[in-house]
Amino acid sequence: SVPAYYREVYEAIRCRTDERVQVEVFQRLLQRTDLSKAVLGQIAEHVDSTDGFLSKLSLYKALALIALAQQGKQPSPNLLENCIQELPKPQLGEPRDLSALRMQPAQEDVLTVSQTLDKLLVRDTVQVELIPEKKGLFLKHVEYQVTSQRYKISVYRRYSDFDVFHEVLLQRFAYRVVPALPPKRMLKGVLTSISEREFIEGRRRALGRFINLVARHPFFSEDELVKTFLTFNGSDVQTKLRDTYKKTGDEFMTNRIATLAKEYLPADIQAQFSTSRELIRNIHNSFHKLRDRAEKMAERSRENATDLLMFGRELSTLGSDASSLPSLASSQSTWGTLRQSLKSLSVEFAVLSDKAAQQGRREEDDVVEKLNLFLDLLQSYRDLCERHEKGVLHEHQRALHKYSVMKRQMMSATVQPKEQASVEQLESRIVQQENAIQTMELRNYFSLFCLHQETQLIFIYLPITSHILGAFVNSQVQGHREV
Repeated sequence: SVPAYYREVYEAIRCRTDERVQVEVFQRLLQRTDLSKAVLGQIAEHVDSTDGFLSKLSLYKALALIALAQQGKQPSPNLLENCIQELPKPQLGEPRDLSALRMQPAQEDVLTVSQTLDKLLVRDTVQVELIPEKKGLFLKHVEYQVTSQRYKISVYRRYSDFDVFHEVLLQRFAYRVVPALPPKRMLKGVLTSISEREFIEGRRRALGRFINLVARHPFFSEDELVKTFLTFNGSDVQTKLRDTYKKTGDEFMTNRIATLAKEYLPADIQAQFSTSRELIRNIHNSFHKLRDRAEKMAERSRENATDLLMFGRELSTLGSDASSLPSLASSQSTWGTLRQSLKSLSVEFAVLSDKAAQQGRREEDDVVEKLNLFLDLLQSYRDLCERHEKGVLHEHQRALHKYSVMKRQMMSATVQPKEQASVEQLESRIVQQENAIQTMELRNYFSLFCLHQETQLIFIYLPITSHILGAFVNSQVQGHREV
């Protein structure tokens, strides 16, 4: 059983706005034990933490390990199994004296997204592979194998599964950057320049970009919705996703600082938002043009590969021609030697074609595809800005207008005698509207809070541009060197 002392220590040092214990506070607690650094390191290794916090159970485990170490024993989880009746009590002093270790909520920098690009990229890598199901002569149904490196599992998903996942993700995280999905079908009369198979391959790539941006997002990646989509192997993932969302609700209802967001926002938040939005819009437009150019260059590399291959085949055909020459062709022996040389030369052109094809694939995978990933993120940010302005702000203004109309009706009712029941009903509606406005104001501040964090996320991703441009330069240098 858990000793009362454990619970008292937990209550003394846990974060007041959370049910967890900050790692920094736990480190300070360890310093009070007078144990050696080596032993403290062993204890820390056995204690799990997530995003800088320990759960209540992790703290209890740590307290038991500290007690074992203070008794001169090895701080091993295996020894805890022998504590049948009650866990050992560590020597840490009075619990009320430990409260000084706790960091005050005001010191928490909840607004800052403490991430780097490298940390985001290693959160997960998700592969989306095509598994076509053929019926007759044409491709009727498409299924995808989705493999998460983080969860080490493969699941099978249809486009409709992605669609429902996107729908509930947008409901859950309405105030954050949720990338858009590619279209389900080719638009008739618009995409006639590409084949159906090219469209399906493009859609596969786009779905891969979508799920990787989601799986690496600092807030999405730890959510149950994402885990469900990447790991659920049941027969109806769509129902499972909807049920998962119903249990949690939207982020405003579950985020511990949602109603306090205003307190954490800088005074010039609107000015910062306007400046960042304009800068990101310009970056988006510029990289859109760069992507278009990179696509054309990759296409030219593929076309060059095809032309070189066809050129070589024509040389091979010409060199393999065994037709006998007429007697009046005086240079018969010279032509025979020349034909043999042409056939040998065709092999060299095949090699050149292969090198050009490799360069085209490098430009497509390392440059164009990564530029598309970055552009998807930037576009989702611009979509978020529009949702904020046309959604939260617009609804707030509409609610205020409705409230003012009710107030005028109430003033009119006090001047002109009306039935008591109708006046009371109007008063009740006004109170309800006041509560609705208050909630909308809180949601507006939380929307700004999230927008501020998502803006930081965009800037965290910006260094990816140097990776992309470096890959492009290396591809060009390698291509010219091989030729």
